[in-house]
Amino acid sequence: MRFLKHIAVVFFLFINVSAFSQKKKTEVKSGNPIFPGWYADPEAHIFNNTYWVYPTYSDDYKDLPSGRTPLSDYQKEIQKNTINPSYKKQTFLDAFSSSDLVHWKKHPHILDIKNLKWAAYAVWAPTITEKDGKYYLFFGANDIQNDKQPGGMGIAVSDHPGGPFKDYLGKPLINQFYNGAQPIDPAVFKDTDGQYYLIYGGWKHCNIGKLNADFTGFVPFDDGTLFKEITPDQYVEGPFMFVRNHKYYFMWSEGGWTGPEYSVAYAVGDSPFGPFKRVGKILQQDPKVATGAGHHSVINIPGTDDWYIVYHRRPLTETDGNHREVCIDRMYFDKDGNILPVQITKEGVDKRVLKK
Repeated sequence: MRFLKHIAVVFFLFINVSAFSQKKKTEVKSGNPIFPGWYADPEAHIFNNTYWVYPTYSDDYKDLPSGRTPLSDYQKEIQKNTINPSYKKQTFLDAFSSSDLVHWKKHPHILDIKNLKWAAYAVWAPTITEKDGKYYLFFGANDIQNDKQPGGMGIAVSDHPGGPFKDYLGKPLINQFYNGAQPIDPAVFKDTDGQYYLIYGGWKHCNIGKLNADFTGFVPFDDGTLFKEITPDQYVEGPFMFVRNHKYYFMWSEGGWTGPEYSVAYAVGDSPFGPFKRVGKILQQDPKVATGAGHHSVINIPGTDDWYIVYHRRPLTETDGNHREVCIDRMYFDKDGNILPVQITKEGVDKRVLKK
């Protein structure tokens, strides 16, 4: 009898160990990068119980089977003045969608310069929001260096988050330097009261402007200005804002985008206007994993306090500044609301299906 009990115990342990091992084998993670290809500056969102990522295309166009986008004579003329030749290949935006953070579907050319008469290259760093059943995609184009050059930041609109997107204004929304900020890297932010703001800026300056109801322009502040500067210490580019527990978290990228030291820092304020005092870095390279981790966005799972950071980084094997990949990792807070340093991983995050 005792022998039979011993056999039963061993069998029970074997079954449970086997089940545990099988569970470990079948666990699914996203892996990093989350989808193939050279992409950067990812804007992540949740629309209709689906995860979406909108990145900058970041490599030579020659590898794409569809070939190059035909240029108008006007666009060819603009491209002649391009400082960086690689920017001439950035003439479109792709998007990616997923139901579980693991399996991603590519939506190619959701926006193309063939639908933008005023843009010719350097189509960068999109940001998106939904309003009244429409999806508004903000983006930079032409990498303008002064107020006399054509380009700036524009808006495209679609009935679906996967596009296709069409030019909304037929011209840039912002085509000048205000407060020293190059008009690139937009981040559209919806406040808790329903007001939409546009936060943007390169060249180490960051502005915030209050969008009007139909996104055709900006509502002046009480002093008559259209933009307030909210630049924190060590800011370079890539702003992003979100609200948690009634606090405004303002994040940005620091360092040079082609270098290994590219990183993300943050500050916390009581309103979208701050003031924002730099707290410190929360995302940066790990020499054992990847370099140049930066220009990110953040998503929060609805109804939870679970947060993810989506960002780009450069593989250890790459030296080309444009060769960047989109990755995702968890982002945590301590009991005082401080963002803990993000551990960048090769594994990524667990599979997660949104509740309907």
